Amino acid sequence: MGVDAQAQTDELWRRYVAERSPALREQLILQYAPLVKYVVGRLAINLPTILDAEDVLSYGVFGLIEAIERFDPSRGLRFETYAIPRIRGAIIDSLRSLDQVSRTVRQKARDIQRVFVELEQELGRTPSEEETAERLGITVERYQQVCVQSSVLNVSLEQLLAGDQDDSGGRTPLQGVADSDSPDPATIVERREMIRHLAAALAKLPKNEKLVLALYYHEELTMREISRVMGISEPRVSQLHAQALLRLRAHMRRDVPAEA
Repeated sequence: MGVDAQAQTDELWRRYVAERSPALREQLILQYAPLVKYVVGRLAINLPTILDAEDVLSYGVFGLIEAIERFDPSRGLRFETYAIPRIRGAIIDSLRSLDQVSRTVRQKARDIQRVFVELEQELGRTPSEEETAERLGITVERYQQVCVQSSVLNVSLEQLLAGDQDDSGGRTPLQGVADSDSPDPATIVERREMIRHLAAALAKLPKNEKLVLALYYHEELTMREISRVMGISEPRVSQLHAQALLRLRAHMRRDVPAEA
């Protein structure tokens, strides 16, 4: 954004904060609407077949509007940084409210995490898809399908560190320790320990899953772009992403003690 454009944006925010005018809010919505498309393009989830892109975009717009209404420019934070997680959250909350993930899939996701831990302890290494599917008593194809279906439950690596709720509605091991602004020394130490555990879990992932996470979170590529880079299908990228998050969540639950 050029200097003049930034100055105009700053002035728009100043007027909106002072006046709370619906017309000014509409201008901000139009200006930041591309953020919604950006977030939707980077969502690593398997969208329900009853939805189309317009449905998902509309959910994101609700998140954008809420972010605009709550944003405080005086704090010195870029609006994009503030808005993106809220847009993502609005989309995910809306998708979860549709309850497209059945109880069977939720249970299978928990079963996969349990089997990951069991097999790793038995084998002394990360189990393959074939080994995991065999222990679960399902085909590899069905196992991959469940991973993709469970992607709505395992949204992102960021949410593992943000204390997102697990698929059963309970608290993850990271719940309550994600506030990096907290002055509480115990909380800071706890969070560092969580990050250490997550780093150790990441190191154990298979190479293809590590690559998907690196391209998605570090390079910020979309699922489609990752599929082109890796030479695999977009659904396979989504499955690898979901499988990696299931592995990480299993590691975190195993390694991090529950709160007293």
